[in-house]
Amino acid sequence: MTAGGGRGAVREDWLLGEVARRAYGRVGGLALLALGQTALVLLLPYALGHALDLLLRGRAAGAWVGACAAVVAAQFVVGATADVLSATTTAKSAADLRRRAVQHVLAAGEPAAATGTGDLVSRMVGNAADTASGPAAAAALPATVAATVGAIVALGLTDLWLAVAFVAGAPLLALLVRRFARVSSDSVARYQDAQGRIAARLVEALGGARTIAAARTEARERARVLTPLPELAAQGRRMWHIQGRATAQAAVLVPLLQILVLAVGGLRLTQGALSVGGLLAATRYASLATGIGVVVGQVGALVRARAAARRVAAVLDVPELPYGTGRLPLAGPGAGAGTLEFQQVTAVRGGETVLHGLNLTVPGGACVAVVGRSGAGKSVLAALAGRLADPDDGIVALDGRPLSELSRDELRDAVAYAFERPVLLGDTLTDALAFGRGPVLPGKVVAAARAARADEFVRLLPDGYDTAPAGAPLSGGEYQRLGLARAFAHPGRLLILDDATSSLDTVTELHVARALLEGQRGRTRLLTTHRAGTAARADLVAWLDSGRLRALAPHGDLWPDPDYRALFAAAPEPAGPAGGARS
Repeated sequence: MTAGGGRGAVREDWLLGEVARRAYGRVGGLALLALGQTALVLLLPYALGHALDLLLRGRAAGAWVGACAAVVAAQFVVGATADVLSATTTAKSAADLRRRAVQHVLAAGEPAAATGTGDLVSRMVGNAADTASGPAAAAALPATVAATVGAIVALGLTDLWLAVAFVAGAPLLALLVRRFARVSSDSVARYQDAQGRIAARLVEALGGARTIAAARTEARERARVLTPLPELAAQGRRMWHIQGRATAQAAVLVPLLQILVLAVGGLRLTQGALSVGGLLAATRYASLATGIGVVVGQVGALVRARAAARRVAAVLDVPELPYGTGRLPLAGPGAGAGTLEFQQVTAVRGGETVLHGLNLTVPGGACVAVVGRSGAGKSVLAALAGRLADPDDGIVALDGRPLSELSRDELRDAVAYAFERPVLLGDTLTDALAFGRGPVLPGKVVAAARAARADEFVRLLPDGYDTAPAGAPLSGGEYQRLGLARAFAHPGRLLILDDATSSLDTVTELHVARALLEGQRGRTRLLTTHRAGTAARADLVAWLDSGRLRALAPHGDLWPDPDYRALFAAAPEPAGPAGGARS
């Protein structure tokens, strides 16, 4: 479910409501505890005033003094319980919201945050925590309002003129709170957006730290990362200015209201209409009724939660890939199993059409290399081929079944991927190579590593296949070989390599190409590449030109075309269709 399911409600309000509904028991308990604490707070001034009046009259007041002590003790117990419940509710809601966001991002196919990985992390960590704090603040707000209203009513019950005096200035307090909420909302949203932009640029810089160091562009990159910092600082100062101005205004208004109530109370005391204990109670009720600081704090928390919820909801708004219930026809030993078809496929990325009505058939069991200039749509085609994303128009089908009609398990069991920059997931290299939906026997992991020319360097590591991926000193080419081994280790009728051999040296690439052609027979292989040697060893070459299929033919048939040779920076002509042209 996405935040768009709010049926007309503002998406951030819908998400806050959804978070509250998923923790309705705890939020309801918080609201009851807050109301109970408010009742005790309102009861204490009356009990103190009555005890004081009894003592001034020389009467026994032990029972009322004991009642005051009991109320104070109850306040402590209820307050402590509410604090613990509020903290655990926020923590559990944040964990649940992050879990849902992670699951949604992974189910969405392509990366869900167009603004970058760092911004996505910012939304799913800091903003999720702020969003999760919203229900607890909302649960406490009615009790805070009830304390103010109750204190005004108590003033009226103590003496009607006290309530009249307070109500005369109360509208100014209400206007102060309303203005604070309206003005601070925009500032908080801008502050969080600036934080996200800094996080996105920082993650990019950390990923390219070696490149930055080699180019000696540290100062320029630091300036780029911190470009949003002035806006962040400006919005931070603006938030403090707004809060400071509200506090200063309250610091003037609140004492004036309290002095007004006390003046009226003193006058009523001299007239004999109010007792000393009543004046003590009125003083406390006036303080409760002007509790603007508590209200501003809770309103501020709700403003931050709502602004954060907008950013988290934007992540949840990215549509998930819907799956069907269909199955592929049984794959037999004959030709045709694994036939991949693109039928009038159009794909738009960043507002630009990357693939234009593409028609392409990859024969079952064949090895097809996809080539083209940068931006021709090779990686987008590879993503669509295994349904990491859906086309904007047209159909992608495997063995006659549209990918969108297949069940998730059926599709993922049929397709294996290897990427240019593989990520190794798992506690050990064995776990990383076996990573997938189904189990992979250790013997098959080793065989796949040998086919990808990874077994030799893995065995040289201190713990061999038990080495933790994060602690393995691996080069870019070694990472690619492990990514290839992971794809080789998993069964399936379609194997997709998205520029997965770009970092391999010529000799290793030759061995891997042989394993790909000979050791993966029976599987359809689709690989994007910039290397003439890789294209030469494939059965067919799909030549993309500005998002369209310019040709589908063997490499040797295309080589005489100067435009085709130019794709590989005028590499020497290979010995033949299956020759070893160098890249």
